[in-house]
Amino acid sequence: MDFTYRFPAVKGNQAGRDYYITMVPLKLLSRLFPFDEDVVPPEYRAQRRINETRIPEIKDYILANRKTYVFSALSASIDGIFNFLPHINTDIGILEIDMSSRFLINDGQHRKAAIEAAMNEDSTLENETISIVFFQDEGLTRSQQMFTDLNKHAVKTSNSLSTLYDSRDEIAVATKKIIEAIPFLKRYTDKERDILGKNSSSLFTLNMIYKANQKILHNGRCNNLDFEFLSRFWSLLTNNITEWQDVLNKTLTKKALRENYIVTLAITINSFGKLGRFFYDNPNFKMDEYIPKIAYIDWLRSNTEWLGRTIRENGKVLNSEDSISLTCATIKKKIGIPLSRDEQQKELKILRRK
Repeated sequence: MDFTYRFPAVKGNQAGRDYYITMVPLKLLSRLFPFDEDVVPPEYRAQRRINETRIPEIKDYILANRKTYVFSALSASIDGIFNFLPHINTDIGILEIDMSSRFLINDGQHRKAAIEAAMNEDSTLENETISIVFFQDEGLTRSQQMFTDLNKHAVKTSNSLSTLYDSRDEIAVATKKIIEAIPFLKRYTDKERDILGKNSSSLFTLNMIYKANQKILHNGRCNNLDFEFLSRFWSLLTNNITEWQDVLNKTLTKKALRENYIVTLAITINSFGKLGRFFYDNPNFKMDEYIPKIAYIDWLRSNTEWLGRTIRENGKVLNSEDSISLTCATIKKKIGIPLSRDEQQKELKILRRK
C-alpha cells in the first residue's frame, strides 16, 4: 500500500468476522463516501435511496444544538486493501486503508448527508469526529444482508417515550411538569406507550396531552406565561369533567369510562387542544367562567350530538382534523362560546347530511 488512510482503531469480532471501530473527522466523510448520483436499480444497491426530505431536518438538529448534538456510529464496508497494526499484543492500534479502496455505507447515509449539509453552514464542524464501524466488503449480497440485519430489528421509540426524554422541546418539558402537578393526569397518564390496551391502568398517553398542548401554543415555544396558561387550562379541565373526577374518586370504573364515554378518546383530547387555543387567542373570554360549564356536557358515546362529529354511524371513532374541529365546535356551543365562520360552515354540512 503506497498511500493510505490511517485511523486509530479498536478491533472486534462478530460471527467470526473482524471489524474495526474508528474515529473519523467529519470533513473526511465526503471523501470517503462520495455521493453516487447514478440511478441504480434497488436489486443492485446495498442501501435504500436517499430521502432528500430527511436531510434538512437532521441538519437543522445539528445546527440548533451545536453544543449538545449526538450521533450514533456509521457502519461501512471496505472494498479494497487494508491492514490493522496492533499496539503490542492488544486490540487497539492503527487501521491502514489503501486510498484506492471504495467505502460503502451500510447504515447511516442520511446522517452522513446531513452532516455534510451542516458543514456547509458551519465550517467549525469539520474537525469534530464521528465513529465508523468498518467491516470487510464481501460483495453485494453480503452488504445487502448487512443492511437488512441492521435495520430489520430496529424498533422506533414511541412518541410518548421520546417526549418524556426530550429536554429541548419546551412544550414537552411543560407537558411533563403539568402532568406531574395534576393528580388526575399523573395517575392516569402512560408516559411510555402511544397505544393503550383495553385493560390498561392508564387513560391517556403522554403523547396525547403533548399533541393537545402543541395545538394550543402552535409555535413550538413555551415561555413562563404560556406555562401558566397551560397549567390553569388543564387544572380547570380536570376539575370540571365530572366523569374524570368520578374515576379519581372511584365512583366510576376506568373500564366503564373508556367504553361508554368519549372523554378519553384522542379526538376529544385534541379538541380540548383547539378549545385551549381559542382561550389563548381570545383572553377576553375568561376560562374560569366558561370551562366550569363543561361539567354539564353529556359525554356519553350514545349521545347523538357526537354522531358524525366524534363517532361514526357504525360506532367507530373519527379522528380527522375536521372531526376534531366539529367536536370542539360542539363543546364551544355547549359552554356558550361563539363559533368561527369555518366552524359554522362545517356545522351546516353536518346538519345537511343529517
